[in-house]
Parts: sequence; structure tokens; C-alpha cells
Amino acid sequence: MTGPPPAVAQLRLAVRVALSDIAPGSVVLVAASGGADSMALAAATAFESRAAGWRYAAVVVDHQLQPGSAAAAQQAADALSALGFDPVRVRAVEVGTAGGPEAAARSARYAAIDAVATELEAVTVLLGHTRDDQAESVLLGLSRGSGARSMSGMAPVRGVYRRPILEIDRATTHAACVAEGVPIWDDPHNVDDAFTRVRLRHRVMPVIERELGPGVSDALARTADLLREDDGALEQWADEVLADARCLDDVGRAALDVEVLAAVPAAVRRRVLRFKALESGVPGGDLRASHLADIDALVTRWKGQGAVHLPGGVRATRDCGRLQLAPQEAAERQS
Repeated sequence: MTGPPPAVAQLRLAVRVALSDIAPGSVVLVAASGGADSMALAAATAFESRAAGWRYAAVVVDHQLQPGSAAAAQQAADALSALGFDPVRVRAVEVGTAGGPEAAARSARYAAIDAVATELEAVTVLLGHTRDDQAESVLLGLSRGSGARSMSGMAPVRGVYRRPILEIDRATTHAACVAEGVPIWDDPHNVDDAFTRVRLRHRVMPVIERELGPGVSDALARTADLLREDDGALEQWADEVLADARCLDDVGRAALDVEVLAAVPAAVRRRVLRFKALESGVPGGDLRASHLADIDALVTRWKGQGAVHLPGGVRATRDCGRLQLAPQEAAERQS
């Protein structure tokens, strides 16, 4: 007896390994768009779920951003039902404008997926990101100049989310769908140059591959893996430093000991300051490297300068060897 085609076998193995800790009877939720990546993941998940005894469900998000999107979402839902997914939820969302079109669509999509995962009590949510997506994420992070955190790309596991096919390329997912006769739908947004990732995919990556040779996507994905390991180690170190630096100022307010902060490398200290800024109410999406540099100056280049004003109405101040980050109103009440 011959086995499945190589592309199909590769997808199934990836799912089997990624979900090896999932108990029989658990609900596994696949987030599918109808494209080759998510449908190949869905087909592999359906096969492995039957063998492992998982209950497999799916969610399709309709962003309502182009004519016919509802019909396309229903077409994807029908294909998932044909694969045995039950239930299959279709969720239409309203996409705002905050952060630009891509960020707004992503926020709306994840909110809908989270809601369905909660409703179905899913133990994990599977996303169909591939090695090509990972390579694009590294380049986007590089273009933003935001350091290892951004360039480390997407994690295989983050909270309830898992990306089983993150080491598989798009050519393989497409081949798997063709081999199994799984219908796929090409989102018009995937060729819309209004989106940064689309321009990167269709204009930039082909030039890089042509000029530097094949294998660039693989190299970028490996870079993401290495940077994620490095970033994880630095984050752990920063957690320990943050715990050591915590103290109270002269009036009992939470603060950080400047001497402790100054004794560690800048890469660790900046992470500590980021943790503290987020903890103090600075919105993560608004926190920039320039903000952290200004706070860091209170530690390493102290010349009696005044407060550093941060997004979210938070300010950072230094007094008597202690660094404090707090909402401005609270700081004023206690000053």
C-alpha cells in the first residue's frame, strides 16, 4: 500500500508533532481563510484528529473588505464541513482604522477567533502561517528597526495559538491541497499592493531571491529562530533584574533601584524598562525605542533632567537613586 503524497505526509506529520500533547476529546480549533495554507493545515488536522480522537472545529473570519466576501467565507466554511469539521463558525467583523489597514484587520480577526475559541472551549487554535510568512515577518521587523523582538518573527506557540506548519513553505501547502482535491480561494487582498506585506511578497522577495540566490526564505526563518532564542534568554534575565530592582521611594511609591539597573547590559536594561513601562500603563503599540532611550538616560546619563513623558499619560522620573514610572495624575497627587 502506498502512502500519501509527500506534501500531504509532511503536513500531517507537522500537525501530529505540534499537537502531540493534546488529549483525546479536546477541541482543536483551526482558523481558516480558504487559502491554500490554512486549508492544507485544515485537511491535515482533520486526518490527525480522527486518529488522535480530538474534536476538530473551524472558524472563518469575513473581514467584509471586498464585494463577495460573505460568499467566499461561506465557500470556505462548506469546504471545511466537507473535511469533517464540526462546528464551523463564520464570523463577520468590522475592521477599524487604528494602526493602518493590516493591523486593524489583524486585531478584528484575532478578536473574533478568540471569541469562538472561548465559546467552543478549544484547548488550542491552529494558524496556517508558513515559512514564507516567517521570512516576510523578519524582513518587516528589520525595516522597522525595532530589534530582536520584532525580527524574531512569529513563535510556533504563543498562549493558546499554535503554528504547526511554520517550517513548511507555501509551495508544499499548495501541492497538498491539489493532491487531496481540497478547494482553495485566493483572497484578492493577497495581490493588493496597498498592503505592505503584499508588496514585500511580490516585489521585494523575488528580487532578493534573484540577486542572492535561492534559500533566502529558509535563511530568514532560521534567523527568526535564533533571534527568538536570544530574545527569550534576555527576557528571562530582564525578569530577574526587574524583581531585584523593585523598591519603594521615600513616600511609599513603587520604584526601581537605579544602581541595580545601571549594573546590567543595555540590552537587558531596556527590556526591564519596557516591562515597567507596560506595567505602568503605556500602550504597547505606542511604546517606541526612542521612549526607552529617554528613560534609559535617566539611569545612565543622569544630569538632573526632568520627567520623561510617555504615551498613555505615564511619566518617568528619577529621584534619590530611584526610577519611578506612573500615570501623571497619580504622580502629581503624591508629589
